[in-house]
Amino acid sequence: MLIFLFFVFVVLGIILVMAKKTVQNLNPILGPAAFALAVIFLTLSMVRMVGPGQVGVQVLFGKVQERTLKSGLHFVNPLISLERMTIRTQAYTMSSKAGEGQIKGDDAIMSLTAEGLRIALDVTVWFHLIPEDAAMVYRDIGTNYISKIVRPTIRTAIRSAAVNYNATDIYSSKRAEVTDKILYFMREDLKTKGVLCEKILLRQVELPPKVKDAIDDKIAAEQDAQKMKFILQKETQEAERKRIEANGISMANKVIANSLSSRYLQWYYIKTLGGLIDSPNNTVIVLPFDQKLTPLLNIPSGR
Repeated sequence: MLIFLFFVFVVLGIILVMAKKTVQNLNPILGPAAFALAVIFLTLSMVRMVGPGQVGVQVLFGKVQERTLKSGLHFVNPLISLERMTIRTQAYTMSSKAGEGQIKGDDAIMSLTAEGLRIALDVTVWFHLIPEDAAMVYRDIGTNYISKIVRPTIRTAIRSAAVNYNATDIYSSKRAEVTDKILYFMREDLKTKGVLCEKILLRQVELPPKVKDAIDDKIAAEQDAQKMKFILQKETQEAERKRIEANGISMANKVIANSLSSRYLQWYYIKTLGGLIDSPNNTVIVLPFDQKLTPLLNIPSGR
């Protein structure tokens, strides 16, 4: 930096001497004005702005400087070329459907499974450039690092993970596990190249038609089995409820039967007749009599 400042003062001195010789017969104000303009020009050339979500990579005479500039205003050597690189999260999609990914047309990743079936996978990957490694990425790879390292790494990671699983597992039960393994492979590979993989989404798994139909039938059968199991459990619970209810009724009847003595029945019969007599809706009451039961009731004269 001291060498740079020395160079600036030398340039300003040369400009000032030339300005004095040029305007020595002119208005004496022009000399200081030229000097002021030169100072302003050099000052402005030293000011560089790095936008939000960016880092600035400094290049001096074709050599990449290790120190990167963060977002904000900076004073730098005016001879430095500043390359701005984004460190924001980026998404890269590889899909079989046109218009969904960065590549037009079918861009799904073809891979083999553990049983040798050929499947197509659609995927979206979120990643960002590691700020501290931006200078290294620019020097060793360039600004097109996505097509050079991210895209090939996605393909390699997916194929490395898929070959360990059967098509049925990738399609249904172990999709989350496969996704985690792909993410692990990508992080391990990309972090050494200055890129951090944040998340991966396995969007779609395309299987051969016959295999897909067989898997769908199997899933449907499993769902039907689960439904039938639930119905059987419900019926078993209902049968148990009815059994308990029947036992309760049976026990109650036994208690009632044991408590119904002849004297109690006579008393209850007489009580019932009394209620009928007291009812205002009755005008005539017919009472059954036998030799053992003689109700002694005080029947009102008006009844």
